[in-house]
Amino acid sequence: MRKLLNTLYITTPGSYLSKDGENVVVKIENEEKFRIPAHNIEGIVCFGYMGASPSLMAMCSEKNIGLSFLSEHGYFLGRVSGPVSGNVLLRRKQYRMADNEKFCNEISKIFIAGKISNSRTVLQRALRDHPGEVKPVAFEEGVSLLGNKIKRVMNCKSNSILRGIEGEAANIYFGLFDQMIVAQKTDFQFNGRNRRPPRDNVNAMLSFVYVLLMHEVRSALESVGLDPCVGFLHTDRPGRQSLALDMMEEFRPYIADRLVLSLINRKQINGKGFSSFDEGGIVMNDTTRKELLVAWQKRKQEEVNHPYLETSVPVGLLPYTQALLLARYLRGDIDNYPVFLSK
Repeated sequence: MRKLLNTLYITTPGSYLSKDGENVVVKIENEEKFRIPAHNIEGIVCFGYMGASPSLMAMCSEKNIGLSFLSEHGYFLGRVSGPVSGNVLLRRKQYRMADNEKFCNEISKIFIAGKISNSRTVLQRALRDHPGEVKPVAFEEGVSLLGNKIKRVMNCKSNSILRGIEGEAANIYFGLFDQMIVAQKTDFQFNGRNRRPPRDNVNAMLSFVYVLLMHEVRSALESVGLDPCVGFLHTDRPGRQSLALDMMEEFRPYIADRLVLSLINRKQINGKGFSSFDEGGIVMNDTTRKELLVAWQKRKQEEVNHPYLETSVPVGLLPYTQALLLARYLRGDIDNYPVFLSK
């Protein structure tokens, strides 16, 4: 099994990345602030308009260290990567299967059923952990409705209809999301999912964590030789990471949503860490962003039992594990794609 390495997040304005021997060096105003051996990291994510030396970018490409650049608000700008890895036969099989409408529908049903199942588990967990603070009848009804949506998904014969069912399930899930916020209700109210830009503190956190998750999933797919741009549910579009978006679905509730709820309910993040910007959206300040990134790294180190592999796996390796299983499925080594289901 692959070793879980660190991801280096650069958030301080004016930072410049350079290479010194086999080390990644972070400088601010030409003064060294931090260094880390390249063999200890598997990714670098830069927020804001950071600079990076050509030698640093070359080293990242050679050592397969994902180097991503995001705006200060978390929008993806670009990524530096080395030569495409993996078996060309696998990618050719992926492209052929992406043109097979029946196959796309079958695997898309698995992705969406996994997402809805994991959303259902989040509701069940809230009902169990906060019995006096959520409305039991509403949550029990939500759990039942999502169970019915899973059945509809598995009987669906069209991806266009499938997307509609997924939207209905998301409305049920996010319709109960505000009740799962049991602390700091004045600062963290959720009235539905919104983005580009996020217009409240909760959505700002969700969008930010989804960006982090996208980085992990895309890197995992590339590491096993799959093309993250060619998906089965999300349609092809220039610049769109369609397969990464497909695989993200099963992880959103378990990894991202639960982390956001925990940070709010445990009061690790408060309303003072957010402000509005010109476009009318909400953005986290640097301190809050760093707090979230620390919690994200800790979350990745937690161990979880993988139901298919029947072994303990760090949460941070779940995207890689699922990418590996997807590659095996496309090659015909296993009969079906075993979506990750949380408990």
